[in-house]
Amino acid sequence: MQQNDFEQVDLSTFFDSQSPGPEQNEKVEMLTTQQKQLIQEVMPLIKQTDPEKAQSFQERLDALESLAQSVSRFPSLLERHELIGGTRTPNSLIDSLIDHQNVGDSTLQLPSKAMLGKGLLVAKMHTFSSFAKYTHHIPDLKKYSKAFDTETVGSMYSLLIEDVYLNLIRDNTQPLEFRREWAMSLLLLWEHWNDQGSAQVAPVLESVWIARRRLAPAFGTMMGTSELLQISMQMDDQWIAFIKQKLGDPGVSQAMEEFLFGISYEQINTLRTILKEKGIPAIGRDEVSKFLGEHVKSDAGLDYRDFYAKYTIRRDNARSRTRLKLNGPHKTLEDYFIQFVTVQNKEKQNNDTFAKTK
Repeated sequence: MQQNDFEQVDLSTFFDSQSPGPEQNEKVEMLTTQQKQLIQEVMPLIKQTDPEKAQSFQERLDALESLAQSVSRFPSLLERHELIGGTRTPNSLIDSLIDHQNVGDSTLQLPSKAMLGKGLLVAKMHTFSSFAKYTHHIPDLKKYSKAFDTETVGSMYSLLIEDVYLNLIRDNTQPLEFRREWAMSLLLLWEHWNDQGSAQVAPVLESVWIARRRLAPAFGTMMGTSELLQISMQMDDQWIAFIKQKLGDPGVSQAMEEFLFGISYEQINTLRTILKEKGIPAIGRDEVSKFLGEHVKSDAGLDYRDFYAKYTIRRDNARSRTRLKLNGPHKTLEDYFIQFVTVQNKEKQNNDTFAKTK
């Protein structure tokens, strides 16, 4: 898709002026235009099929609407506000996100609107998942199931990308320019829970996840070369560029192995040693638990909760390694990929700006 020409503008020009920001709208839109159309189309059909179920869905949607309006009453994260603790601007929020590098959980340090909006997103995700499951089992409505699945997974990626932004912002080895950009993207995500970054990377990550699930890797050399090639052949140019440029980085290759095999870096090393000692060339996924001597779930379902749960395990392991200064990947594959996309976008932006000034 071709982008319109633009000039770079400092966001602080708008956000940090001495005059207060515009008043917030009293009403916010809980659903996107596409989601509204989907609901408006399917609800009359559900009412014809099962009036009681339609009433239950309507009550759920009404509850979501009430929650959305409650969230909207909290101060915008994109405007200047005089709060009890002092003046808050987007720039001061960005500074706070970058400066607070506490190792522990950051829940109590995040804005109330961000936390409440996250709750709304999860509730909305479960609602669309319920629509997907219901329509899947009704022959006349089954054609809508995929659309509801797509909306559910899209919301899950917003949740995941929030996590990735927080990880990258806290990484003081990254250029400050990028950390501030990720922080600004995070504010926009918290304000609307609809992020351009997720729209760009979510389809790629979803395709990788689906391809990974369809593979049956042989746990032998544990390098995952053939699996990686099979996945990459199905991806877009951005993913292929990521593989070509970054797979030589030990952190990226280790994070890729964790993603492909569904077990931790430490378990991969243990399994590699066991197989080498026993002279076994390869085993299947169903044999992993037996050789490791512990139950591990190395397979992967297509459920959005399964995807997110697997991601959080890899994320928590990476954070622990960073904190304890242990070997292994200190970021997830998602972290590395979104970091790569950010750098690519910045380079393209700089090249476009340079071309305009020539």
